[in-house]
Amino acid sequence: MRRKVALVTGSNRGIGRSCIIDFAKAGLDVIINYCHHEDEAFELEEYIKKNYKVNVLTIQCDVSKEDEVECMVNQIIDTFGGIDILVNNAGVARDSLLMDKNIKEFKRVIDVNLIGTYLVSKYVGKVMLEQKYGKIINISSTNALDSYYPESCDYDASKAGIISLTHNFARTLAPNITVNCLCPGWVKTAMNKDLSIEQIEEEKKKILLGRFAKPEDISKVVMFLASTKASYINDAIIKVDGGKYN
Repeated sequence: MRRKVALVTGSNRGIGRSCIIDFAKAGLDVIINYCHHEDEAFELEEYIKKNYKVNVLTIQCDVSKEDEVECMVNQIIDTFGGIDILVNNAGVARDSLLMDKNIKEFKRVIDVNLIGTYLVSKYVGKVMLEQKYGKIINISSTNALDSYYPESCDYDASKAGIISLTHNFARTLAPNITVNCLCPGWVKTAMNKDLSIEQIEEEKKKILLGRFAKPEDISKVVMFLASTKASYINDAIIKVDGGKYN
């Protein structure tokens, strides 16, 4: 009997990296996916091999490109024989003044964050339907719900679309596959590395817990949704933001 297999997109850093480590700790075989920063992806692969007795596969794939997604899923099936858990985490941001948005960069944000989530869910969902089992966890953002930033309107729109995809995939893949969505608030990741000290302090004042999340604060909730403890949670949109208010 094979071990459970977890695919985490955009898992070479941040929340995705933390998810890979947590899945490996739990004894699952893991697939590290990256588009850029190959060195980080293979550094994580070596860390997993050194510290955990699980199988690990690292695959470069731009999730916005259907042929690459199909190839990645086929490679995983050929290697592991199935996919039990999918975390749609890959995402990019291209902040700029709303009225000055570069349409090429705007489309790139939509392509990776929204279309990428759709494509990977589509191909992995087909595998899960054949297995009659699976868990999909989408990573959206509070930007999709109640934290709007005009300079991030493309990012906000893409993350709102992920919530819509969650509802539609949950209906399509039920009853054997659950599809849920997390909406993190501010998280200490490379995506937010260019924030000014003043902006960080101002945003922390809006969070009841008084701090930004660590990636592991998010991955722990992912692990819960991926576990049997969450077997009756489906089509849920869960805020993980430390009690953020505007």
